[in-house]
Amino acid sequence: MKKPRRDLAKSDFEQLSEFRYQMRRFERFSEQAAQSEGITPLQYLLLLHIKGYPQRDWASIGELAERLQAQHHGVVALVSRCEALGLVKRKVSETDRRQVEVHLENLGEKTLAKLAALHRAELKSLQGAFNVPQIDL
Repeated sequence: MKKPRRDLAKSDFEQLSEFRYQMRRFERFSEQAAQSEGITPLQYLLLLHIKGYPQRDWASIGELAERLQAQHHGVVALVSRCEALGLVKRKVSETDRRQVEVHLENLGEKTLAKLAALHRAELKSLQGAFNVPQIDL
């Protein structure tokens, strides 16, 4: 038996709207911060996901595609552009020669550190405003 559908109340729409607004404000901040460092927002996310990959300092193209929710070939092109800028380097895996590891270069590390500090400060300033809406199941 299906559970009866509950229509959304005005307050539900207000919560969802506020959440999306705060998300977009943060995204816009992130876009402007990345551009001020001479990279695109997607390049910043690539650097972040490489450095932030759990339990190691590199990530594969496939892992980055998943993190970015992007197509494999698009991430290959993104990595190529970042490699041309000196932000990352590709390295054939020593354990599996079929796998390519993407590592941060010194310039990528420095750029990411600066941008990550700005993002942390922005998130702190949004404390209390950036809340996930209460969802009744």
